[in-house]
Amino acid sequence: MLTKDFDFELPKELIAQHPSAERGNDRLLVLNRATGALTDALFSDLPGFLPSDCLMVFNNTKVRHARVYAHAGGAEIEFLLIEPLDEGFVWKTLVKRAKRQREGKEYTFPDGTCAVLIPPPSLDAADADCKYLRFNRCIDDRWLEANGHIPLPPYIKRGDTDEDAARYQTVYAKNTGSVAAPTAGLHFTDEILRELDERHIPRTAVTLHVGLGTFLPVRTDVVEDHSMHTEKFFISDDTAHTVDAAHRNGKTVLAVGTTSVRTLESAWDVETQHLRRGAQSTNIFIYPGFTFGLTGALLTNFHTPQSSLVMLVSAFAGRENIFAAYHHAIEKKYRFFSYGDAMLIL
Repeated sequence: MLTKDFDFELPKELIAQHPSAERGNDRLLVLNRATGALTDALFSDLPGFLPSDCLMVFNNTKVRHARVYAHAGGAEIEFLLIEPLDEGFVWKTLVKRAKRQREGKEYTFPDGTCAVLIPPPSLDAADADCKYLRFNRCIDDRWLEANGHIPLPPYIKRGDTDEDAARYQTVYAKNTGSVAAPTAGLHFTDEILRELDERHIPRTAVTLHVGLGTFLPVRTDVVEDHSMHTEKFFISDDTAHTVDAAHRNGKTVLAVGTTSVRTLESAWDVETQHLRRGAQSTNIFIYPGFTFGLTGALLTNFHTPQSSLVMLVSAFAGRENIFAAYHHAIEKKYRFFSYGDAMLIL
C-alpha cells in the first residue's frame, strides 16, 4: 500500500487559520459508511444524528503550553516540549533547525531559566526525531503556563493568541499532557453536552496524551513501513466497565476523535472481550485492512493528506468513501484540519 494513494489536493484557503466565531458554530458532514451517502448539516445538529443506543467516548486530555522559545548565541530557538523525564528536569523535545542544535549547547529562556542539550537518557529514549533538554530547575505545567505558548500546528500560519488558550482546548479537558488538541472535541459546547444528556445519550472518557504518534507525518513511500511513536493513555475502572457493558449489550461505541479510536482499539482485549484498564501506552498504526474491535461510529475532523489519520479514517469507512467525502467537502468549501469542520461517520 502506497502513501501517495492517500494524497489529495486541498486549496490553501480551506485550511482553517482561526476557530469559528463561536464554539460549536461549525459545519458537519455525515457519512454513512455502508452506503456512502453524504448529508450536509451543522454541528449543532449532531445529537439528532446519533444512534439512540450509542455510547460516546471522549478523550479528556488537556493541552500543555508546550511551545517555548530560548536564546543561544544571539539566535532564537523554538522547542516543543513533548514529555517530561527525571521529574521534570529533563524533557523530550522537538526543536526547529534540529541539525544545528548539538549536545552540550546551552539555552536561556525569557525568565532566566537555563537548559543544555544532552544525549538520550537511555537506549529506550533514543529517537531520531527528538532532542533532550536538561533544565536547571523542574519544568512543570505551572512554569509552562507562565512561559510557554499554545502549540498550534504548523499549518496555522500565525502566532498563538489569548483566544487560542481557550479555543484550542475542549470544554471537558481535564488531564494535562498533550502537545496537540484532540480536535474533534473542540466543537462541543456545554449546551450540546446538556442536549446529549437530555436525549439520554451516555458518555464516558479516556485519556490519551497526544504526542508524536498522532501528528508526525508518514515519511515512508510504503504505508506498512511507517512506525508510530509511542503515546501514553489511561483508562479508569469506571470507563472500562461502561465500555464493556455497552459492547456486551450490542450498543454502538462512538469514538469522539481518532485519539479515542486509538485508545479503545489499543486497550481492547479480543480474547477476553474486555477493555484493559489503568496506565498503558500504544504505538498502534491503523490503516486499511485493520480490524476494529470496538469502534462502531466515529466523530472526527478533516485530516491532512498522506497522514496516518487519513489512513485511520480510510480503514474505518473505506478509502473510496473517505475520498468521495473529502472531495465533496472541498467542493462545498468545508474548513479543514484542527480549527476546521467536523465529520460524523456512522
